[in-house]
Amino acid sequence: MAAGEGSRLRPLTERWAKPVLPIDGRPVIATLLRELAAAGIREATVVTGHLAEHVESLVGDGSGFGVEVSFVRQPHRDGSADAVARALAARALLPALVTAADTVYTPGDLGRFNEAFAASGAAGAVAVRRDPPPSAARPPVRSRDGLVERVIDDDPANPLGSAPLWALGPDVAAFLDGLPGPPFELATAFQRAVDGGFRIAAFEIRKTRDLTDPFDLVEENFPYLGAL
Repeated sequence: MAAGEGSRLRPLTERWAKPVLPIDGRPVIATLLRELAAAGIREATVVTGHLAEHVESLVGDGSGFGVEVSFVRQPHRDGSADAVARALAARALLPALVTAADTVYTPGDLGRFNEAFAASGAAGAVAVRRDPPPSAARPPVRSRDGLVERVIDDDPANPLGSAPLWALGPDVAAFLDGLPGPPFELATAFQRAVDGGFRIAAFEIRKTRDLTDPFDLVEENFPYLGAL
C-alpha cells in the first residue's frame, strides 16, 4: 500500500511520495520489495495514489528488486481495506500478504511472518511488535494463545502494538465488502472476521522502522550518512 499522502511528513511529502523517501540511504519501498523477494514472494501489486508516478517510475516492473510488480491506483483516500480490495480486484491472488510501503522490517521478519501464517491454518494474521511501542498511530492488539481477540485493544498497559503487516485468505477477504466509511479500514474487516468466529493469528515481529515526521528522516539516515 503506497497511496497515502504522508501528511505528518509535510512539507517533504508535498514534493516526494512517502515510500520513495530513504531509510539508511535507500528508498523504503526498494528495501521492502527486496525483503519480499528474499521471503520467496514473486508477485506484488503496489497500490499508488498521491504522487503515484514517483513510486511507479522508481519500481518499474519490479525486475530490479526480484519481484514481478503491477500497479493499481487508489484515486481517493478511502482507507487500507479499499486499497487491498482494489489490489485483489486487479489480481485475485489469495492468500495474500499485505504491508504498508513506508515501513522497514528487521531482515527476515517478512519471511518468518509469511511462513508462520502458512503453517497456522488461520483465516488471517496480524503482526504485532514491541518496538516501537503502542501509540495512537500504533494501537495495541489483544491476543490470547496466539489468536487475536481485539484488533484494537483499549488496555494502555498492553505492550504489543499493531504493525502494518497482515495476511488474509478468502474468508477474511470476504469482509472487505460492506465496511463503514470511508475510510474503509483493514482493522475493521479483521475484527469482523474475529467476531464471525474465524481464527486470526497474532505473530510477534521484531523492531520496525518508519518515517512519521520530518525529524525521522534525519534520525533514520544519520548512522548511514555518518559511516560514509
